[in-house]
Amino acid sequence: MRLTDKAIKAAISKQRRAKLFDGGGLYLLLRPVAPLTRPHTTSGEAGSRSSLRAFWRQKYYWAGVEKLISHGPYPRVSLRLARKRRDEAKEQLEAGIDPSAQRKAAKAARRSAAKSTFEALAREWYAKQAKTWAASNADKVIGRLENDAFPRLGGKPVRSLTSDEILQCLRLVEERGAHESAHRIRQYIDAIYKYAVHTGQAHANPTPAPGALAPAKKAHFASITEPKGVGALIRAIRSYEGTEQVRIALQLAALTFVRPGELRAAEWREFDPDAGEWRIRPERMKVKGAAHIVPLSKQALALLEQLKPLTGSGKYLFPSERSPLRPMSENTLTAALRALGYSKEQMTVHGFRHMASTLLNEHGWKADAIERQLAHMPRDQVRAAYNTAQYLPERRELMAWWANRLDALAAADGKVVSIGRHLA
Repeated sequence: MRLTDKAIKAAISKQRRAKLFDGGGLYLLLRPVAPLTRPHTTSGEAGSRSSLRAFWRQKYYWAGVEKLISHGPYPRVSLRLARKRRDEAKEQLEAGIDPSAQRKAAKAARRSAAKSTFEALAREWYAKQAKTWAASNADKVIGRLENDAFPRLGGKPVRSLTSDEILQCLRLVEERGAHESAHRIRQYIDAIYKYAVHTGQAHANPTPAPGALAPAKKAHFASITEPKGVGALIRAIRSYEGTEQVRIALQLAALTFVRPGELRAAEWREFDPDAGEWRIRPERMKVKGAAHIVPLSKQALALLEQLKPLTGSGKYLFPSERSPLRPMSENTLTAALRALGYSKEQMTVHGFRHMASTLLNEHGWKADAIERQLAHMPRDQVRAAYNTAQYLPERRELMAWWANRLDALAAADGKVVSIGRHLA
């Protein structure tokens, strides 16, 4: 007898295990699940009730062997839909196809397709590359991909993605005025496809050429480089009326011209006052490779002595006000510059690097030594990893001269002064 919805519901209400046959090998399996305990029961009351789950099954024979396939749970899969799936399975059998094997092949194909999407490839590439990046840089890369690339390109197969599809995605980023981000994302996609070609996951690289996008205006961090202005800035920092830690941090930013993140997360264990060195650990650098050596001038060492009683018992030179286990917020030094009266168009924390680079180049210091002290890694990063101390003697002189130069400018009170290269 063929099943009806009324008969199915009546059987389920009995809360018993059963098989309800519909014909053609199709049946509904009623199977009890673990009892559900009722809270707050008293002696003599029913403390639990059983429950049933109903699943559609179809029995068939393949090469003389009995096999089963599932058509899903009832009532999500209705009686009508279950019959339709049964009939489709019977058509496959008549065509010489094993329905179970066909399903497994289709499932494997879906899994393979999911693995071959652009997002899957991009995340595979990212997982390998991020090991060589600073955490802040890695976060920017994956953030841009997740926000602007994956929503439009993520689900598309790697091998069928076209240059036009990528370009349309990038132009949406351009349309909101984020030209720099559009170019960055294009670079990431280009690197992802180069990886795909190299690993055999794609035959060609469909990434549009840079010229397909509008030129991005080079963003420069605001910086003061005119000597009179530099002197005024140093005097303002020295008279900063906020916390002592922030005042010292701003002075060290000027003296060492490291990246803001490298300064605010500086750890006491990285400093060797006897050697006059600060060795920033590789994993904290923008490009991981080797520790970055920052020769410390006598002025920088004096600031560390002032700071030691304040934070020397902890991990960080500049811990967060909220927790000593975290470094200072990235906004703290920026806020201090604004409190001193410098707008974002006049001076940024990153601008101390441009300030030092400009004045050091103007005074004839070797460009390679300046670039190495700025931790601008050459293209051959493997070679660079073995040259942590490259130009180190000259860099020691350079850092001492720079500290004295800042002292001289601050003391000039508006008068531009001259200072010899080897005043240290």
